[in-house]
Amino acid sequence: MDTKKILIVDDHPLFREGLKTIIKRDPRFEVAGEAGDGPQGLKKATELAPDIVLADISLPGMDGIRLISELKALLPRTRFIIISMHAQADYIAEAFQAGASGYIVKESAVEGLLPALASVAGGRPFLDSALSSEVIERLVRDKETAGQRGPSGYGSLTPREQEVMRLLAEGLSAREVAAKLSVSPKTVENHRANLMRKLGLQNSVELVRFAARIGLIDLETWAG
Repeated sequence: MDTKKILIVDDHPLFREGLKTIIKRDPRFEVAGEAGDGPQGLKKATELAPDIVLADISLPGMDGIRLISELKALLPRTRFIIISMHAQADYIAEAFQAGASGYIVKESAVEGLLPALASVAGGRPFLDSALSSEVIERLVRDKETAGQRGPSGYGSLTPREQEVMRLLAEGLSAREVAAKLSVSPKTVENHRANLMRKLGLQNSVELVRFAARIGLIDLETWAG
């Protein structure tokens, strides 16, 4: 039997242990390695060339979306599954656009992980059944209208500008965003200026409202 090698990238050691326990139940898969942040995940993946990478979105140093984007070019045979606490449509859409073949919410890992691995290993996409029909309909609608978005729309932002926008909208300062992304505050300010110009936004309040309107953040959670 051809055992598929899995790399787990998540910054919570206990959660990684839980995933490894689940994977050990199925002889079709084995954990070849693990990493606790984005840069380490990039290094491990290039060293191991795993069949599947399981990655969280929120990772120190480099988020899971960017990690997938970079590894997709380096490891064309590797498949990617995002396993995240986020169930918002924009996160899911961005993950698949970056090259993910599957998306699981963390609360469904016990029941959903092995089916997701089997589906993706077999060349089929996997979307967690715990995701609401509204989210799935949003994904379909976004795909249908992707070509109709104007040049000032969210889709016109670069992946890094989208990354910066999401973190700013979540309430992080430019200095905090810089530390999280391992760049200078000046670089963050430049990205902020560019994305504000592209979206036609004038201030931080408008940025947060825009992010909430497209489902990038939960405004009630942010406000609380």
